[in-house]
Amino acid sequence: MSANWTKLAIAIVLDILDFTVGRIPGYELFFDAVLGIFAVLLWGWPGIIAFWELADPTGQIDGFVPTMTLIALTQMGKKRAARE
Repeated sequence: MSANWTKLAIAIVLDILDFTVGRIPGYELFFDAVLGIFAVLLWGWPGIIAFWELADPTGQIDGFVPTMTLIALTQMGKKRAARE
């Protein structure tokens, strides 16, 4: 499995955690900040988009948007297009 597919799998797991653990009141902002850091570590500057989740202080809306997975898919698409 290539590195990009591994990163996609990690992103999916983190989004599932965001949907479950990341919705605990009082913990969601911290969890969203940690996910933003992970996104930047995985995908570089495009990962900064994950910090939009901090705009929802309740943590209830952003849990339904798989931000990490969407970033992973867009970055994989860019790399694939660059090879063609």
